[in-house]
Amino acid sequence: MTGLFAPGDVVREAGVHPPGHRRTPFYIRGKQGVIERVCGEFANPEELGYGFDGLPKKRLYRVRFHQKDLWADYDGDAGDTVDVDVYEHWLSRCTDRVGDATGSTGVK
Repeated sequence: MTGLFAPGDVVREAGVHPPGHRRTPFYIRGKQGVIERVCGEFANPEELGYGFDGLPKKRLYRVRFHQKDLWADYDGDAGDTVDVDVYEHWLSRCTDRVGDATGSTGVK
C-alpha cells in the first residue's frame, strides 16, 4: 500500500468548507500537521454518508497537530499535540520550512 505521504511528512489540511457531509473537523481546516502513521484504506465515509458504496477506497492517515496552532487562545504547553485521522484527499504536502508537530524542523 503506497500513498502520497509517509510518517514524518508535513502536510496541510485542505481548508475548504464545502457544503454537505464532510469528515474533517472544522478546527484543523487549513492547518499544518505531520503524518504520524498510515492507517490503511477504507470506504470513503463522505460517499457512505449519502448511501453510496464508498468506492474506491480512500487512504487514511493519522496527522499530528500542535494545539497552539489550532486554537489562538491555547495556553497549555507548547509541545501539546492532538492526533486526527484525515483522508488523503483532504491533505497536501507543505513546501516552506517551519517547526512541525514532532518538535523538529519540517516543511510547511
